[in-house]
Amino acid sequence: MATTMSLLNKRRFLPLFVTQFLNAFNDNFYKMAMVILVTYEIYSDPTQEANFNAIAGALFILPFFLFSALAGQLADTIEKTRVIRMVKTAEIFIMIFGAAGIYLHNIPMMLAALFAMGVHSTFFGPIKYAILPQHLEQDEVLGGTGLVEAGTYLAILGGTIAGGIIPGKIAGIGIIIVAIIGRVTAQSVPLAPPESDAPTAKMDWNIFRSSWRLVRDTMHIPRLFLAIMAISFFWGVGAVLGSIFPPMVKNAIGGDNTVATLFTAFFSIGIAIGSVAVNRMLNGTVSAKYAPISVIIMGLFVLDLWWTVSHWQPTGPELIDWWQFLTLGYGERMIVDLLGISIAGGMFVVPLYAFLTTTVAKSQTARTIAANNIVNSGAMVIGAVIYSLLVSAGVGIADTLFMIAAACLVSAWISWKLHKACDPVAA
Repeated sequence: MATTMSLLNKRRFLPLFVTQFLNAFNDNFYKMAMVILVTYEIYSDPTQEANFNAIAGALFILPFFLFSALAGQLADTIEKTRVIRMVKTAEIFIMIFGAAGIYLHNIPMMLAALFAMGVHSTFFGPIKYAILPQHLEQDEVLGGTGLVEAGTYLAILGGTIAGGIIPGKIAGIGIIIVAIIGRVTAQSVPLAPPESDAPTAKMDWNIFRSSWRLVRDTMHIPRLFLAIMAISFFWGVGAVLGSIFPPMVKNAIGGDNTVATLFTAFFSIGIAIGSVAVNRMLNGTVSAKYAPISVIIMGLFVLDLWWTVSHWQPTGPELIDWWQFLTLGYGERMIVDLLGISIAGGMFVVPLYAFLTTTVAKSQTARTIAANNIVNSGAMVIGAVIYSLLVSAGVGIADTLFMIAAACLVSAWISWKLHKACDPVAA
């Protein structure tokens, strides 16, 4: 653990860590401020609120599906910090536009900015993992990946809290300031030139052809296919959970925006704990051996959350705040469920990301992560669309949670196959 944390003292890691932290913070600062504004001030209909959350989630993820192939090609063929600085510059202008949407209560403007932030994160995403094998030693990659993942979810925590409690007009100023700071820190990320065996810089700008080729060329390798499919089921489940939280808090539990913020905060804390803990359990060795049991435990906590929500009795017509929620008998149980879901989730996904970046040539890491992002985002968009269709068909939040628990079994089965196929001890 001490060795892993010492990476935060290294210039080869710290500027990247801070830049990706601010990136995740601002994504969620803006997204939460927008969701709270729409859910609690603009809309007053449960179906509209649920559909808006599903649409917002899908719009943010859609760019990963459309543009990840371009992002992977770019990151593997040119100097990576150049890409980082370009996308962080673009973030400043996107946040100015998004802030205007918040000020004007203009939903199309806010959604357009959210989509643009998705594009921005699409081009940043492959780099934050692919750059690690270039700057870290082989036995540091799992620890570095865990720190990046933990930092990402602590940033989600901070951004979620900020977006949930800061008034919209002040949040509009805040997102611009954070974007500027992120651009400053990006300037200190060490250079990461293309590897000597990297492909030429010729780009295939046809997003559908390049995406298909990238996924095809990556997924035909059995170990990568299994890892990507396991991660994709995980994020598909995560997309539905993310869409459920705000309407579940307001309409099933009777909580206000502080309760919604509390939910996402504990979820983020749990992911961070799991991301760091699994590195210690594996002692720096990249392995999927804990993945199956982790996602099964995650499913059991989802099942308990389903039971709690289905038996919840609202206290009255007035929305309760976070303190009132915690004083209720079932409130603490729900928090334990959220922590269990997220800790197990962090333990599940971090080794799989490290697996993707350490089992291919360094010249192919960005494209491998990009292919993973395409499949992940497709799963997340499908999850968000399915959730929206379930809402329109009258399926309740509790029943949706039960379906999520069942879906965890699929991810456990895939990760078990990966463990048996690729971990030496499993042979």
